[in-house]
Amino acid sequence: MKEVTSVCPYDCPDACGLLLQVEDDKVVGVKGNPNHTFTRGTLCPKMVHYERTIHSSERLTTPMKRIGKKGVGPSEFEPISWDEAFDTIVEQFKRSIDQFGSESIMRYSYAGTMGLVQKAAADFFFRRIGSTDQDRGICAPAKKEGWKSVMGATLATKPQEAQHSDLIVLWGINAAATDIHFLHDVQAAKKNGATIWAIDTHETYTFKSASEHVLVKPGSDGALALGMMHIMAREGLDNRLFINQYVQGYDDLVAQVLPKYTPEYVESITGVSPKRLHELTHAFAKARAPFIRIGSGPSRYGNGAMTIRLVVCLAAVVGAYEKQGGGVLTSSAGSSFLGERVMQQWQIPTEKKRKIPMVKLGPELAYNTDKPIKCLYIFSSNPANTLPDQNVLRKGLMREDLFTVVHERFYTDTCDYADIILPATSSVEHDDVYNSYGHYSLGTGYQAISPVGESRSNWQVISELARRMGLDDDVFKLSDRELVEIIVSDADTISEDQKKKILAGEPVEAVLPDNYKMQFKTASGKIEILNPNETPALPDYFAPYGDDAEFWLINGNDIRILDSSFCELLDEGNQMDLRMNDGDAERLDIQDGDWVEIYNERGSLQIPVSINRHIQPGTVVTLGVWWQRQSSDKHGNINIVTADRLTDKGDGSTFYDVKVNVRKRLNT
Repeated sequence: MKEVTSVCPYDCPDACGLLLQVEDDKVVGVKGNPNHTFTRGTLCPKMVHYERTIHSSERLTTPMKRIGKKGVGPSEFEPISWDEAFDTIVEQFKRSIDQFGSESIMRYSYAGTMGLVQKAAADFFFRRIGSTDQDRGICAPAKKEGWKSVMGATLATKPQEAQHSDLIVLWGINAAATDIHFLHDVQAAKKNGATIWAIDTHETYTFKSASEHVLVKPGSDGALALGMMHIMAREGLDNRLFINQYVQGYDDLVAQVLPKYTPEYVESITGVSPKRLHELTHAFAKARAPFIRIGSGPSRYGNGAMTIRLVVCLAAVVGAYEKQGGGVLTSSAGSSFLGERVMQQWQIPTEKKRKIPMVKLGPELAYNTDKPIKCLYIFSSNPANTLPDQNVLRKGLMREDLFTVVHERFYTDTCDYADIILPATSSVEHDDVYNSYGHYSLGTGYQAISPVGESRSNWQVISELARRMGLDDDVFKLSDRELVEIIVSDADTISEDQKKKILAGEPVEAVLPDNYKMQFKTASGKIEILNPNETPALPDYFAPYGDDAEFWLINGNDIRILDSSFCELLDEGNQMDLRMNDGDAERLDIQDGDWVEIYNERGSLQIPVSINRHIQPGTVVTLGVWWQRQSSDKHGNINIVTADRLTDKGDGSTFYDVKVNVRKRLNT
């Protein structure tokens, strides 16, 4: 048996270092790499048996074509050769370009793999043929925009610094499910006497790691931050020496915005009592080096970018950045170390085409009759499960005049709507290189075993399509491994010694500039609470969208799965429940275990209730984005009721900005 280093490929900020145990061309075990400076030899529960995913009997092993009806299932497909699959795709693409123009073709992908080669494999190809483009807005672009509004291109605080903090705020992050290795640093800080606060809309797994808890109403986090700054300004808890030297616009905020955010007014928005607001504010402002770890949840509302903007301001007001252990981590800027130039081929001009927010795919397919999409190429994503307003999305996918290709490892619900299905490799069957968006470590994951069945990597398929479409750009002649080597060699902020280590399969932590937290990469060279390039120039709270319904619905993280990944490992049968406050349940005459219907203007879902006194009144919670076979409702999953409305900046998703009504189901 041999041991091979690798990196977890999934859409998670941790990008764990892996040690693959390989025997007879199979992965027989997976361990954490102890030499990885952030994940430190441990794995999350989902990856402990990654070999079960790799060698699952449910893996797709051959191309298939649809011979029956859309939307039915595997029975409607038969195996074909790769040549027939490629011939069919190329024929459809060329016909669509000739009859309807190149923008009638669209690729849809996201982060089924986070490797720099495989994630971006199709970007240049589809730009090169002039297709409709998509953004990457389904996760948390509003969080990025909120940070940028205040901090520009400043590097976010390294997560390991939190070990030296005396107060950590886990703000809207369920780290036990989505950033588990950061809890190493939280625990180290606790051993040194730090206090841990958790702020969220509901009690998550992560609350166990905190000694202090604050529950806020959904979409109100920005008002909570303003209430904290109101008290800091009023009671002289702000760091005037730091502000005067490094912050732009604080006095304007104090004069023009903060006066109305009294504790009583903030309570009316957030539900946080004046007493608790004072306790939180004094603890934060009086800490030596407070550290805020912000999750993506608060950014998934119509006011998401503004919310992050306001929370980021807190660290500036107390001068957290000048202290070891102090600062803010929203997302690490890993892409500045290993960049996108090689895969994007920006030096080759292509005609600019329309771009569609990915969360708007449903209405684009279902209702756009002026310039309809005729060919859809899907990879590294499962939109039939993961996109909002699911009824509209599936209606669009059902169009008989839509030719759809799905490149996947498993037969997901999206495959029901495909015309051609292509088998994809797992991360251990191809070569790639990885950044992280939760820390500053980098690494490679090289092919460790032969592809399962006839599966091919994203890049192998795209480069072959390019050849058959008559594209002769040099990049399409390169292998996955050659692209990895060029991407690493192209990095201009990594030393030659580090490049050699990365290419040798070692995890490497990028070296950050000295005093990087105090190098404010903004137009003014200061932290910009007042940003004249933003509208409004001063940050201020505004309400999320909401709906004409009674209950806020939060679809949180189920610790067993990641988005819709890892569902293949779990049994068929309902995995969903709706967690409801005991008082709300009593008022509606709902008992624990009763089935209810949740509904709004977009649709309805049948689901059993779990009564939970820790859920806030007026809020209901469900966890996970489940495959159809594991959903509580035969017509879809929780995304039946979510909305495709966009965030205030970044065209991001607003999955948590949704309200529903709840009624007891009479016929069970």
